[in-house]
Amino acid sequence: MSVKEESFEKALERLERIAVRLEAGDVPLEKGVALYKEGMGLVGTCRKRLEAARMEIALAGEDGTLRPFDVKDDEGTGAAGPVGEAL
Repeated sequence: MSVKEESFEKALERLERIAVRLEAGDVPLEKGVALYKEGMGLVGTCRKRLEAARMEIALAGEDGTLRPFDVKDDEGTGAAGPVGEAL
């Protein structure tokens, strides 16, 4: 029997709702543990889907050749230049 997987967006939305509930601090311990476990499962699902998407995306370089899409962790801060380019 296969389990239907949620879309990335639905998994992320559920994960955000779980985080809000846990951050509120008014969830009983057993329920909090169950929500934490569910959230960790959703984190794994989201990571797998992001990695799969990253593998599917290729960027065309100036010479027309394709190169893998690679995002560095520090690019979200705006400190880095275009992908693959040194500052």
